[in-house]
Amino acid sequence: MPAQLINGKSLSATLRQQIAAEIATQVGKGVRRPGLAVILVGQDPASQIYVRNKSLACEEVGIQSFYYGLPESCSQEELGALIEQLNADPAVDGILLQLPLPKPLDASRVLESIDPCKDVDGFHPYNLGRLAERRPLLRPCTPRGIMTLLDSIQTEYRKKHAVIVGASNIVGRPMALELLLAGCTISVCHRFTQNLAYFVKQAELLICAVGKPGLIQGDWIQEGATVIDVGISRLPDGSLRGDVDFESARMKAAWLTPVPGGVGPMTIAMLLRNTVEIWQSSATFISTPQFTGTEGSARRC
Repeated sequence: MPAQLINGKSLSATLRQQIAAEIATQVGKGVRRPGLAVILVGQDPASQIYVRNKSLACEEVGIQSFYYGLPESCSQEELGALIEQLNADPAVDGILLQLPLPKPLDASRVLESIDPCKDVDGFHPYNLGRLAERRPLLRPCTPRGIMTLLDSIQTEYRKKHAVIVGASNIVGRPMALELLLAGCTISVCHRFTQNLAYFVKQAELLICAVGKPGLIQGDWIQEGATVIDVGISRLPDGSLRGDVDFESARMKAAWLTPVPGGVGPMTIAMLLRNTVEIWQSSATFISTPQFTGTEGSARRC
């Protein structure tokens, strides 16, 4: 029997409706709207599309979006000054820095300068460290979206062997931390892994996030596995394709995410959810103590 598809587009739409309702309820009580600042450096076409989609999603649910477009010639100091300004702005709950940054800007340095409590992407070392300590606060959006997808199909993943293909800081590494927290046994494959097919065949839960179209073949996949395809690439004919060979994988897996329409919409939904959670924990709702870290001070998240 062909795999059942995990419809991230449909689930994302439901989550957006819930978020919009939460915001409308609070705004109706006189609370200010949540605010998300989005920073784009340069004119990368793909990044421009991503930023536009995020802004539209914010508008849809009632989040105020602040857009900051900087030239590719922007210096590290100029970008840092903007981050400092947004850290101090009470109308800004979340700060999103669109990656990748043009060279020679140092993305790690910039991400660390973002107030950990406004780190809507969950990439600050403080937030990643909390996840590693099994005390998550702001969680990276794509891994969080994947966990939400897994919960939606109501399949047991605790005690299962999860194999992650790709070890990026954005998906693979935080995904491993999420699944460890959920009670899975984890294998992480990367560019130095030998005999990738051997590891994929052991996966009861397979998550692929490398951006190489058709890398994972259907005959590598364990019968009845759950397969989450994060990768998305545009082919010369303009079509989109994931890391997994969809048609052959569908004949082996029990559950499979389509590309597009699987993980992508969930990433944006979790961006909105993180923004709302920051907003709800801000001084708008409650008074919070101070956290003092290596980069300065911020509210305790």
